[in-house]
Amino acid sequence: MATSLRSIKSLAPLLDRVLVQRIKAEAKTASGIFLPESTVEKLSEARVLAVGPGNVSKDGQRIEPSVKAGDRVLIPQYGGSPVKVGEEEYSLFRDHELLAKINE
Repeated sequence: MATSLRSIKSLAPLLDRVLVQRIKAEAKTASGIFLPESTVEKLSEARVLAVGPGNVSKDGQRIEPSVKAGDRVLIPQYGGSPVKVGEEEYSLFRDHELLAKINE
């Protein structure tokens, strides 16, 4: 998705969409060896940056999203809508596409 955003803070998700950023895996092993970027796999863990106001049910009631900004969540390996701002990559998922919330 080509965007002309200068900052991710100017992006506000609509309805039940959730803006997340994948948490990068460690590129360094426990013994201190640095791994090449191609061997570091993507984690299914992400941090929630922004959340839309929620969807509207058939009877007109607002359905609150199950996560809030700052939460850690598990996301599917594939899916979501990619958003790139500068060199950073983000993804937009619907609330029901998130797999789990990580309680710390």
